[in-house]
Amino acid sequence: MSAELIEGARVILEGRIETASVRIEAGRITGIDGARDGAAVVPARGRLLAPAFVDVHGDAFERQIMPRPGVVIPVDAALLDTDRQLTANGIATAFHALTLSWEPGLRSVETGWQIVRALDVLRPRLTADTRLQLRWETFCHEAEPLIAHVLAGQDRPSLAFNDHTTSMLLHYDIPVQDRPFDQVTPYPVTSFDDPRFLRKMQDQARRAQVTAGDYADLIRKIWDRRADVPAHVERIAAQARMSDVPMLSHDDSQSETRAYYRALGARVAEFPMHERVFLAARDAGDRIVLGAPNAMRGGSHLGSPGAAEMIARGLCDILASDYFYPAMLGAMARLSADRVAPLPELWNLVARNPAEAMGLADRGRIAVGLRADLVLLDWPEGHAPVALRTWVAGRGGYAALRRHPVPQPAEPAL
Repeated sequence: MSAELIEGARVILEGRIETASVRIEAGRITGIDGARDGAAVVPARGRLLAPAFVDVHGDAFERQIMPRPGVVIPVDAALLDTDRQLTANGIATAFHALTLSWEPGLRSVETGWQIVRALDVLRPRLTADTRLQLRWETFCHEAEPLIAHVLAGQDRPSLAFNDHTTSMLLHYDIPVQDRPFDQVTPYPVTSFDDPRFLRKMQDQARRAQVTAGDYADLIRKIWDRRADVPAHVERIAAQARMSDVPMLSHDDSQSETRAYYRALGARVAEFPMHERVFLAARDAGDRIVLGAPNAMRGGSHLGSPGAAEMIARGLCDILASDYFYPAMLGAMARLSADRVAPLPELWNLVARNPAEAMGLADRGRIAVGLRADLVLLDWPEGHAPVALRTWVAGRGGYAALRRHPVPQPAEPAL
């Protein structure tokens, strides 16, 4: 791999932006303001060079597998296309949020095995460092062999505890943001005879490729497993601790929920749904993840706390792509334009902080000796930014640079 010098860019360094030239060799950053010294030069004057994104939770790959309800694309083709989407959006490290659910279809354990096996085969052909977030539905006991298999592998995953079963069965009089702790007894369950329950099951049923009636019958049977869930959660958490993988809990609505999963080793609160959980997580020193689409759009589509407000209050450490890969860059643009924080500080939310939370100390910053995971941006003032080139460990994962000199754009107001 020959040396490259990204010359004259405005570079996001720790706590500041400076005009500099960054040299990369053998997949590493070997110099800042280094000499050309035989390196291939990438002209970057007027551009912004930043650490590439580290995405701790992205499930947009599901749309590649099932672009329409009932339309299924071969997994290998879907994952290859997803890889191109990642690097085109500046994402060098991606944790695919692989939902392992008791439901059939897209989020089934069977599909999960297909994705795991496809990644094992495809990984040498992928550009992004692609890993798995085992997004485990806690009522899905059938997923335990798959989880054990991935935990024993070489590509260190993360494990997220999800309980959408209790969310789907929550009584209609209770907002989902006030959902009780998953294991509280008695739990306020909706009536299975309520017409609203069957209507609610319709969207889930389309994804699972069954009728709403069949889906409703299935979730009734799954609910009978509730007494066994705590023991399964504790066993899986123990396996994750032994494998030293980061753990997260998803959609916590009560500080009691956060405390329960924290005690099991899950030190990351993913998409908290109520202010009390943010405050409890911060007081305990947990990392807090919110969705980049929330920040990009100016609010949560579920009515949960807004990312911009939480960032301004120091109650958000990480932004994840969630369901839309371009949102990580879009969030940086929106938050910067709204002056929520200086851009170098904002960039920690999508690079340094997620890398640290996932135990990846070799990336997330531009510094000598670290992986050359970089994204070069075209960001004219008053316009949306776009990635011109993405490097993953020094490899050119994506490039839209023109071959011939063009007038340089105005520098963005950062």
